[in-house]
Amino acid sequence: MLDALSTGTGIELSLLALVGLLLVFGSRRLPSWVNLLLDRFASPGVKEFYQKVVEPHQELGWIVAILGLVELLALLIPEKRGQAFVEVPVSLGLTITASWFVSRLFKQFFEFYILEAVIKSGRKSNSEFLILMQLLVNIGIVIIAIVLFAQTHRINIVGLIASLGIGGLSVAFAAQKTLEQLLGGIVLYLDRPFVVDDYIGLPDGVFGRVESIGLRSTKIRTSGKGTLVIVPNSSLTQLTIENYTGGKKVMALVYLNFYQVIAIADRALVQQIIIDSTDDIFGIDTQNTIVTFKDFTDALGQARSQAQVTFFILGSEEVSMTLRRQLLDIANQTITEKLKSYGITFDIEEPTIYVDAPITI
Repeated sequence: MLDALSTGTGIELSLLALVGLLLVFGSRRLPSWVNLLLDRFASPGVKEFYQKVVEPHQELGWIVAILGLVELLALLIPEKRGQAFVEVPVSLGLTITASWFVSRLFKQFFEFYILEAVIKSGRKSNSEFLILMQLLVNIGIVIIAIVLFAQTHRINIVGLIASLGIGGLSVAFAAQKTLEQLLGGIVLYLDRPFVVDDYIGLPDGVFGRVESIGLRSTKIRTSGKGTLVIVPNSSLTQLTIENYTGGKKVMALVYLNFYQVIAIADRALVQQIIIDSTDDIFGIDTQNTIVTFKDFTDALGQARSQAQVTFFILGSEEVSMTLRRQLLDIANQTITEKLKSYGITFDIEEPTIYVDAPITI
């Protein structure tokens, strides 16, 4: 029995030493090892995928791998020696870290592949739908992580949810109106028809600035009188709300520096390509896209042309606005490829300038 115990202890110590060596040396050598393997065995597509999606978060992936090894080591500890005391916290940390790592990988994949595919598909791309897709995928990752953790630790998650559901029903009947208002607040937070400081109008004539959005009600400071109107959130979810602040636009100024003077006929071609490349982006007001040209002489005395492209991005919440800017960046790449196919070479001046242009209330 002592021999078996000493053998088990030897295995644990060997694994612990291996984990220590990996922590000390592996984190420094891993990137070079991976790049060497990719250069020798991987196709260009796989290597590009790794560089765009995995490499920015390889340190987090390394932490996940180390926690996985520690988890394996903890499973080898006999139960009488406190396996649960060590394994459960390690497993919980592994679950959280792995979920975060997968979520970061999906974010990179979404930005470099899905957004680009949406632009190239030629279909109208709704930025709100893309944001919803991101949210649903992240929720799915969390649910899968919870289920896996529960199954590996023999937690009856179905019974736990059922018991919570029975208790929730009794509470719901006792406080139906309050819960209706709370659910209305949750809907407002998720759907975000307006945010704090937005100017909105209601069907009954109330117009003013949103001062706060609570769990049960929303406070609106009326314009002119300055009085405070308190509206239950459950009512706001059923009303037609006019968001005046949402009517603002953000100007995106993009400068194209050509290597030669652009003829009048080519200028019309450039303008048409720019409009066509952004026509399918939801949230870009292509009808008001402005392209202006000017000729100038550079420091070397060479005559050249510059185009100032003014895009108007329709106002929306910050997350959606960020996504629309990403779509515009991808559209700029499409513009570059199309113009170069016609033999028109240029540089895009960085960075793109964004100017807020709110409407007058």
